[in-house]
Amino acid sequence: MSWTSIVVLVVGAYGCKAFGVLGFGKITDGTAARFEPFTALIPAALFAALIAVQTMAGDETLVVDARFAGVAAGAVAVWRRAPFIVVIFVAMIVTAAVRWQTWL
Repeated sequence: MSWTSIVVLVVGAYGCKAFGVLGFGKITDGTAARFEPFTALIPAALFAALIAVQTMAGDETLVVDARFAGVAAGAVAVWRRAPFIVVIFVAMIVTAAVRWQTWL
């Protein structure tokens, strides 16, 4: 990666953050209120993307193993509106069960 691309990415990231703080903070005609539902969902989308990458990323390939089964079971538990601790235990138990089955 070249220094030019690093500088462009740094300036772009800082510019986006500055626009969010300075730009949306000064808008008072109701425009910021229209973006509020979308900006509230950004952290959840980023968290889901990080989970997906950490679960399925391999050496330039997609890996479907016990972790994927655990995340899928956890997603079903979230969809069924289970408490957070139940989601964690469901994902943990399913991952352990799949690993145990493949180990035998």
